[in-house]
Order: sequence, then C-alpha cells, then structure tokens
Amino acid sequence: MIFNKDTAKTTAEVLLQINAIKLNPKDPFTWASGWKSPIYCDNRIVLSYPQIRTFVRETMGKHIEKQYGKPDVIAGVATGAIGIGVLVAEYLGLPFIYVRPDAKGHGRKNQIEGFIESGQNVVVVEDLISTGKSSLNAVKALKKAGVTVKGMVAIFTYGFDIATKNFEKENVTLHTLSSYENLLEEALETNYISEKELLTLSEWNTNPSEWNAS
Repeated sequence: MIFNKDTAKTTAEVLLQINAIKLNPKDPFTWASGWKSPIYCDNRIVLSYPQIRTFVRETMGKHIEKQYGKPDVIAGVATGAIGIGVLVAEYLGLPFIYVRPDAKGHGRKNQIEGFIESGQNVVVVEDLISTGKSSLNAVKALKKAGVTVKGMVAIFTYGFDIATKNFEKENVTLHTLSSYENLLEEALETNYISEKELLTLSEWNTNPSEWNAS
C-alpha cells in the first residue's frame, strides 16, 4: 500500500531523475534469483543526493509517525536499507538497529546489530520489496528477539502478488513511498518510456519468473 498518490508520484519522479531505477526492456538485467528483468532498482544511490536523501528521510519519517505513532526503535534490513534506516531514525530521534540475512559466523554471532530489548516496538525500514522473502526474514529475527514489529516501510515495491501473499501470511503491514505502477505512469508521462515499452514492462510484472525478452 502506498502512503498517498502525491508522494508516490514525487518519489517515482526523483528515482527516475537520478537513475536509481533503470528501465531497459531491450537488454534485460539478470537478478540474483536468475529472473530476467527489464528493470533494475538501486535505491541506495539516493544516499548520494542530499536533497533527495532529505526528501526520503523526512517523508518516510512523517509517514511512520502518522501510521504507527513513534516506535521505540527503527530497524534497517541489511545491507540496502541500513543507510536509509539510519537517516529515518535520526530524523525521528530514535535508536537504530539493523538485521543481517543470517547470524554472523564469528565474534558474537549476531544477526541483529545494535541494542534492542524484548517488548519494544519496532518499525522496519527497507529500500525495496520484490518477493518480500529477505524483508520478512528480518521480521522473523526481530520477533524471535521478543520485540513487537509494528510494520514495515519501504521506498519502492514491485507489487508482485507473491509479495502480497507473503506479507499477509506473516501478518505484517507494508507501506511504500511508491510502486511499480506509479513508476510506469511517471515514466510514460515524462517520455522516459514509449507505449510499446510500457506494454513489455507491464507484461513482465504479471509473471516475472517466466518472462523473457523474446
């Protein structure tokens, strides 16, 4: 669920401006999962642009307060959301922790880095949502630590059905600044893509695991 239409449009606009989202239907990217994709999203590049970084920090922080109140802690999902999560926590004046995909194999063998106490309320920050698997893995680790996960916020979601089902299954609410649908609207409106490319990008989104450029 996006926070609101205006935020979604502005977020899509700035992500396209700084090439955080690359659309290339003619020469698809290959994801780590092996999926062929006409889109690649790298929201970490937001950190390199102070004005846009501030926009994301403040917008996400305000929406967290509006949606969840003020939690005890902000948690970022490693590694993509560590930087964004720190910015949001700083804006809200809250402690910050981050969650690794797995526990370290050395030292204290932590999966959660930072100070957290059982019973605290946490909002999780992500940079983007694809299937939701890695994001929800972080939620499970937090719940195992005895904290209450109020919900998750992310910059962008691909809007896959599997992600919706995964979040519903784990009973985790998700709010995002923008979405794939908003991105395509903005990209078409600004002539970033053509009508033909829009069709290709829309078809991919309905069945990404089976899609190919041909």
